[in-house]
Amino acid sequence: MHIPDYARAMIRSALPTVPTSRQVGALDCCLCGKPFGDRLPVPLGPTPTSGLFGCRPCLTRLVTRARRARDAALAQDAERARAESAAWLPVRERHLARLESVRQAAEAVAGLARDGDSEALRVAWLLVSLESAYTWVPDAPEPPASVDREDSELRDEAFRLDLAMITAREAVAERLAYHLINEVQPEEPEMCEEFECPEGCSGRHDSSHIDCGPDAVFDDLAEHGITVEKPQPESLSPRFASLLGKTEAEEKRPPLANIEEQATAVLAHYGIDTDDTDVLVSAAAVGLVADAWREGPLDVIHAADDGPSQGEIFAQSVDLYRRARAALVAARDDGPEVLLAFVAVASDVDLPWAGGSRFALRKVSESVAEFVQHVDDRVWFTAEVMREQGWRSGLLHRAASAAFKAPTHFGMPGWPGAVASAMERLATLDRSGAPEALTDLAAVEAALLEAPDQLGADALDWISRQALFG
Repeated sequence: MHIPDYARAMIRSALPTVPTSRQVGALDCCLCGKPFGDRLPVPLGPTPTSGLFGCRPCLTRLVTRARRARDAALAQDAERARAESAAWLPVRERHLARLESVRQAAEAVAGLARDGDSEALRVAWLLVSLESAYTWVPDAPEPPASVDREDSELRDEAFRLDLAMITAREAVAERLAYHLINEVQPEEPEMCEEFECPEGCSGRHDSSHIDCGPDAVFDDLAEHGITVEKPQPESLSPRFASLLGKTEAEEKRPPLANIEEQATAVLAHYGIDTDDTDVLVSAAAVGLVADAWREGPLDVIHAADDGPSQGEIFAQSVDLYRRARAALVAARDDGPEVLLAFVAVASDVDLPWAGGSRFALRKVSESVAEFVQHVDDRVWFTAEVMREQGWRSGLLHRAASAAFKAPTHFGMPGWPGAVASAMERLATLDRSGAPEALTDLAAVEAALLEAPDQLGADALDWISRQALFG
């Protein structure tokens, strides 16, 4: 019998500390203590003829247990890695986009410096604003432990930017050197007052005296007819905030001002009691699923020939509602980072959907990259609201969304009324061709109220085709 390496530790832990003489003599199994009789003993070492021996049923049981433990650990590691990767990719892409934008700006400045058509003073200012943009490029972000830390693209893009900066500086320096020799540019001492130079300044200035901010170079290039897309703004570090005379707290603005007052009024209009935490969390979970998962790119995937049916979407949305609710509850004590657990499942391209469905996102012909990014972006915004304005504000935001988009969905106060109306219509329909799960109407109603996905994707698809829920 072959014993895999991953099971040896578990088998060793099950061996007796003080074996009997019959166990040492290969007469009794050292695991269950039963005589081998006509069964063939399996040697456990240290040699094939000496040591301890086990029977096949005991060893098979321990190998199975070890394999399940190994697979569970691998699944947990994979889920954590997927969550970390989903959080890391947007950070990485934003940094690469900033490197690319500043590199394009540097190449454009070098081109303008060489062509001779632009005024030398304007070229000088272009270099000043370019140096400012280069200074504002943040350090490369650190990837999580589960992601390959040797990211050659990040390193190569930073190297390309450095080369472009060297080229731009050389081109501008050459242009200005000849300009000064030929044109004898006069000094402008009055500029010292504007730059707040120290007493005794010679009147000569370089880029170290001036900071135009991270984006001025792109506006300056636009005046020359060259358009380079501005990178997304970065949060101000304390050092850069002090350059602008602002503290970090002053720079930050809440993502949703007056959310408490406005959302409370909206939810009250729809009959949702915001003082009832359970009701508010349930509504927020419905809104999170509707905004992050159901809305947008999923419609394109659903419309594909190999996309999920309406019943499969129905069942999966119920399952995700429970996961969203659990994540939102955990976020109260553990912080908004736990919402990544919902992201990991909602955007998992290999996970079979709920309701007995065999559909998984990877099987669809349509690209799911936009869908995965959409889920990540929407959940990130909810987490950001919680960080900036508190756990309750995040709930109010998503609950208000649910009140507008899904007032009668599973998990909302209006769901029992929607089920009662659907059951009245279902009772009048010919169900001869319906799935067997819809035979017992009392059981159907109970399942719809408590766990619609337990009816199965096929039954929910039949219900959806009859438009029982509008």
